[in-house]
Amino acid sequence: MKALLMEEVGRPMTVQNVADPMLTPDGVIIKVEASGVCRSDWHFWKGDMEMRAPLPHVLGHEFTGIVEEVGSHVTQFKRGDRVVVPPIQADNTCPYCLNGHQNLCDNKYTLGVRQWGGFAEYALIPKAEGNLVKLPESIDFVSAASLGCRFVTSYYGMIDQVKVQAGEWVVVHGCGGIGLSAIQIANAIGAKVIAVDIGDDKLELARSLGAVYTINGMKENAIEAVKEITKGGANVSVDALGITATCQNAILSLGKRGRHLQIGVTTKEEKGFIPVPIDEIVTKELQIIGSVTMPISRYTPMLHLIDTLNIQPSKLVTERISLDQAGDVFEAMSSFSNIGISVVDRF
Repeated sequence: MKALLMEEVGRPMTVQNVADPMLTPDGVIIKVEASGVCRSDWHFWKGDMEMRAPLPHVLGHEFTGIVEEVGSHVTQFKRGDRVVVPPIQADNTCPYCLNGHQNLCDNKYTLGVRQWGGFAEYALIPKAEGNLVKLPESIDFVSAASLGCRFVTSYYGMIDQVKVQAGEWVVVHGCGGIGLSAIQIANAIGAKVIAVDIGDDKLELARSLGAVYTINGMKENAIEAVKEITKGGANVSVDALGITATCQNAILSLGKRGRHLQIGVTTKEEKGFIPVPIDEIVTKELQIIGSVTMPISRYTPMLHLIDTLNIQPSKLVTERISLDQAGDVFEAMSSFSNIGISVVDRF
């Protein structure tokens, strides 16, 4: 099969012919139909996050496709099923899994991190029962690839973690895939969304997805602008990027008893640590809430909400590319010049 191989950290990747995946008794092999290029992939490629597999390696954890082969122990899936792969794979036996928090599984792993992922023609999904979701006919493969990890991470963070309500002011700092997803979801449930970024092209896309105000952080003071628009500060802030400036500005954009959602993870510069305004957190009774991907148990409610509210995740897809072009997207991410979501749909 063809696959995009990462041979060295931070070095250009190339498409090569490699061996097909081997079926396991508890797994399925899927023919990949679409695979999203995520900033998390970029973090692993850049070395910001630890790779748990030897090089050469195949990244990609936002993929969807058709079941090609089924292991002898698998009963819930059959050849020809349309499926989407949750980014977090779980053992479904630890206490967190048994309580519906598979995203915090003690033995969790991500396809494309611990084993080869979705930037290839075929992929193995081990322990498929409990780690794979059937895709409704109403959702096409490119839309399914755009769900996540970005859309599912934003959905879980906005709906389950900070519990955004209709009528609340929500400010999203960073209008990449996660930030744009958060904007679309908050708008769909009736919140008033302010988008902050340093790129006017990204802010224009944010407005098309429901942001009622946009702020270019290079041209005006985002904190003061948010407080002026909201008359005191937002109810909810989101750092969708994970750098010091966006995290601090997001927290400082909040009004009293505001909730801050941290989705973005840090780069090598922050090394996992960002100073936060503790006195402001105390005196305003602010909450800081972390969120990582989404439990598999939340996929059905999410898909129902997408249908009910006519949310269109594919609006975030700004380009459909071939596998040969995926490496160029990684390069663009290094300068934060890419817009929206890139999805590989030609292999």
